[in-house]
Amino acid sequence: MIKSTSINRQGVEWILEQPVHTQIEVLSNHLDICKAVINSLLQTAVEEKAGLKYCRAKPWDGQYSRWGINPGSVRVGNQKLSVAVPRIVNNQTGKVDNIELYDSIKDLPEQKEEMVMSVLKGISTRDYSNAATQMLDSFGLSPSSISRHFIEHSAKAVQEFANRSLNDDEYIALFIDGKHLAGEQMIIVLGVTSKGVKKPLDVIQSSTENSRSIKEMLSALIGRGLKFEQGLLVVIDGGKGIHKAVEETFGHHAIIQRCQWHKRENVISYLKEEQQEPVRKALQKAYSEADYITAKKALEKIADELKQINLRACNSLLEGIEETLTIQRLGLQDALRKSFTTTNCIESLNSQVDKYVRKVKNWMNSDQRNRWVIMALTEAENKMHKVYGYKYLSRLQEALEKEIKRKISDNHSLNGGTPVQRISTNNAT
Repeated sequence: MIKSTSINRQGVEWILEQPVHTQIEVLSNHLDICKAVINSLLQTAVEEKAGLKYCRAKPWDGQYSRWGINPGSVRVGNQKLSVAVPRIVNNQTGKVDNIELYDSIKDLPEQKEEMVMSVLKGISTRDYSNAATQMLDSFGLSPSSISRHFIEHSAKAVQEFANRSLNDDEYIALFIDGKHLAGEQMIIVLGVTSKGVKKPLDVIQSSTENSRSIKEMLSALIGRGLKFEQGLLVVIDGGKGIHKAVEETFGHHAIIQRCQWHKRENVISYLKEEQQEPVRKALQKAYSEADYITAKKALEKIADELKQINLRACNSLLEGIEETLTIQRLGLQDALRKSFTTTNCIESLNSQVDKYVRKVKNWMNSDQRNRWVIMALTEAENKMHKVYGYKYLSRLQEALEKEIKRKISDNHSLNGGTPVQRISTNNAT
């Protein structure tokens, strides 16, 4: 067992260096974690003034130097934590004093339990920078130089994310969905490569799922190298703005799959509680059919039955029915149903984003929203697995190409043989 005094002068990096059983022991005590975060913040503040240890390059033209430590304490809630307070000397005046940050945090207002738990969650998932930032926000230190360092780091990550080239990968599918964040809608695009790798591609802030702003985002992806002429399967929840933007941007080269889960839940939302479960099971059974014709007939039968009890539920089921059966129509239900008939892939990504952004209690502006969401997307990307059934994506590619040729041929016939203009990157916007 470790003694509490063992961590008096240690930061979060000390936890990483310990054996697994010691890490677990430390994580079981959130006060030790708070102490480690505070020590790290104090040490960072020293480096701001006096530079890194044993480094000749010093900030402030070498005006400040380290001058040992003093014992001190910081109150967290109703607990008083002992910490090692760094001291610095002003080489011009000879004055020695504690690091200024200590005076700002030694008498903290009472901290809420969710703050402590969010720090615990951040540390226990090795998300140390976000944990420290959450601590900073809770301490009211947003204007500090340490907070500015985080802003600079996250701003750089935002720039790299927004500008990274998409030329190196061949994308076969896109998931597009909106996420509510502090009264605003964040529209996220998740790409799936031909090898089954999931990658967040872009995010924009919009008051609604507005087709114009989404179209601009999709056009920007094309400008960054997204190839779509070979065909893209685009999975959406049925929002009209997203649907319109996809069609106007990619034309015949996008094959839309409407989320079967969203369609099912929307249909039963019109029904009385005692009617919902039987209809839910019937819809689920119909959508589970591998054969397109069988599935469509089953859905049409359900629609006929719904017409007698709730016309709105019936109309909801029939609206966009073909697009809810895209994977069946392509003959890929058995191989790719789990990955591409619902928006589960991007819903899972949204859940990962939640783990990061829920730590922010005070949303101040759009820049902050974008930085935090993109930082969360970048972190989540490193933990993503390939889509289920990725070995069958070559079959999806072949099916998409055939479907595109069919759509172009049908449109050609409808227009009396007039050639159909092929969409290109230049006119996608």
